[in-house]
Amino acid sequence: MADAARDDAPHHLCLSFEYDTERRATVVERSVRVEVGEIDDARSAARVDRDGRTVRVRIGAADLVALRAGTNTWIRLLDVAERVAETAGRRDGAP
Repeated sequence: MADAARDDAPHHLCLSFEYDTERRATVVERSVRVEVGEIDDARSAARVDRDGRTVRVRIGAADLVALRAGTNTWIRLLDVAERVAETAGRRDGAP
């Protein structure tokens, strides 16, 4: 599955996260975007985009097991990016 994040994937999910500031959303989006294509495989793939304060991860998968695994992976990646952005923001005095 070359681009399972496409809308024609048999199974797909869109995770949407809204942040307090556009700056925080940008930091999180840029942090996880580098993983797109790196963790994709024959059964699942993802796309990441940002619109203002909202970050979206679209996951497409060939089967439900791959969709669940992809969802868990991307939620963990976003969680780490959020914690790092929060810690860095406290150190910089940024929101």
